[in-house]
Amino acid sequence: MPTTRPNAGRLIALLSVLLLGACTTPQFIQPATIDATPSLSDEAFNTRDGLALPYRTWMPEGTPRAVIVALHGFNDYSRFFEDAGQFLAARGIASYAYDQRGFGAAPHPGRWFPLDGYLIDAVDIAKVIKARHPDVPLYLLGESMGGAVAMTALARYDASWVQGAILSAPAVWGRDAMPWFQRGLLWLAAHTVPGMTMTGRGLDVEPSDNHDMLRALGRDPLVIKATRVDAIYGLVDLMDAALAAAPSLSKPSLILYGARDEIVKARPTRLMIKRLPTKMAEKQHIAVYSSGYHMLLRDLQAEAVWTDIVQWAFDPDAPLPSGADQFGATFFAVEK
Repeated sequence: MPTTRPNAGRLIALLSVLLLGACTTPQFIQPATIDATPSLSDEAFNTRDGLALPYRTWMPEGTPRAVIVALHGFNDYSRFFEDAGQFLAARGIASYAYDQRGFGAAPHPGRWFPLDGYLIDAVDIAKVIKARHPDVPLYLLGESMGGAVAMTALARYDASWVQGAILSAPAVWGRDAMPWFQRGLLWLAAHTVPGMTMTGRGLDVEPSDNHDMLRALGRDPLVIKATRVDAIYGLVDLMDAALAAAPSLSKPSLILYGARDEIVKARPTRLMIKRLPTKMAEKQHIAVYSSGYHMLLRDLQAEAVWTDIVQWAFDPDAPLPSGADQFGATFFAVEK
C-alpha cells in the first residue's frame, strides 16, 4: 500500500498564511478618551472612562461591621456572589459585586479590554464604596480572574482605603508556569485568528462538585459560553501580571485554595505563594480545603469557606474555624 506523504507546497502555503496573519494583533476594546469621576448610581458603577458596569449589593441590617467588594471570575459576572453575599449579610458584612468590563451585562460582553482598565475599576469602585462606609474595614475579594485583578491592582496602585485582600483560587497560571508549546500556540492564535471562539467542550476538568450550580450556569445567558482567543490571551496577560505582582502584595491577605482545583493547579499557586513578601508572612493566611475545587465559593462545602471569610474579616489574626489554614501551612510545602 502506498504511503501518503505530506504535500510540501501545501504546508508552505499554510505556514505563509499563518505568518502573514501574524501581522494581526489581539483586538482589545480600547477605552474612551474621557476622564469622568467614578461614581455609583442606583444600578451601575460609572467608570472614569465612561462605562456603566452593573452591580449588586447584599446589605446587613444596621451598620455593617465590614465591607467586601467582590470580583468575579472569567466569563462569569456579579451574580457569582449571590449565596455568599446573603450569608455574609446575615452576619454583619455588606457586599458589593459588579460585572467587570466585557462580562455579564457590562458593555461589550465577550471582549477583552487593556489590563489597566480592570485594575483601575477595582481600585476606583473600592474608593467610592469606602466613602459610603468610611469607618468600616473594606476588603477586596476576587475569585479566579477576579483574584488576579485584585492582587495586581493592590500591588500597582495606591489603595490605602483597602484593608486587605481575599483571594479565592487566584488565577496565576501565567506564562512562567506554562510549557513552551502552549505559550507558542496561544501567541499564534491570538495574532492570526483573534476573533475565533472556543467553548472548552471536551476538556476533562471539574470546576466544582456542585453540579446543580454548574447546570444553572450553563442555562444563564449572562455567563459566556464561547470565548474569543484574544480574550484568553488577555487573561493570560493578567495572570502574568498577577504572578509578577505577588512580591508587592503588602496587604493582609486570606488566600483560599481547593486541593482538588483542576483549573489553576497547585504548581503556579505555590509559585505565587513563594513570591509573597516575607515581611508580610504573619499577615498572610493560606487556607487549603481538602475537598475543595476551583469554585470554592460555590462548592458543596462553600459554607465552611464563607464562615472562614467572616472570621478573618472580623479578626485576621485568629485561626480559621474550618482549620483550613492548618492544612494550608503544609500543603504547598510538598511538590505536586
